[in-house]
Amino acid sequence: MNRSSALVHSFHEFRNVRTLTVAAMFAAVSIVLGYLTLEIGPYIKVGFSTISNQFVYLLFGPAVGAFFGGALDVMKYVIKPTGPYFPGFTISAALAGFFYGSILYRHAVSLKRILAAELLVNVICNMLLGTLWLTMLYGKGFFALFPMRVFKNLIMWPVNSMLFYSVAKVMETSGIFHLIKPE
Repeated sequence: MNRSSALVHSFHEFRNVRTLTVAAMFAAVSIVLGYLTLEIGPYIKVGFSTISNQFVYLLFGPAVGAFFGGALDVMKYVIKPTGPYFPGFTISAALAGFFYGSILYRHAVSLKRILAAELLVNVICNMLLGTLWLTMLYGKGFFALFPMRVFKNLIMWPVNSMLFYSVAKVMETSGIFHLIKPE
């Protein structure tokens, strides 16, 4: 399936009440997992709430993923603000949902696809845009923040990929995806 077809199918997912219900449940899980985030200094956070988000992107695609990512970023800020609100991070969250959804939607779970999606999001949304937003927000030099953000993302890339792949593969083989979203 080409990307434009996947995007059209993903827009059609908004018509289904089950999509909104499942996305809301995964949002709740993501918010709870967000409380388990470790802050390593003022500019580096390590958390695992994205795992639940990735299921929304996988199941419902790039359009739902972009909306979900952006909306969830705002909800998380309202529920538990950490620093000032900055719309750049919401843009990054929406873009991440779009990227994950574009690569994972309507495909069997594969480590290769998950690694590719995770790398794309890490480089564009986390390393480049995230560092740009922090530079704009706190006035620190881009290249002063960039090396530690690259280091963190390169370490977390295989960790997050393997974690999501392991959980997603179990859910796929056990038929849970078909219970959540019958085709």
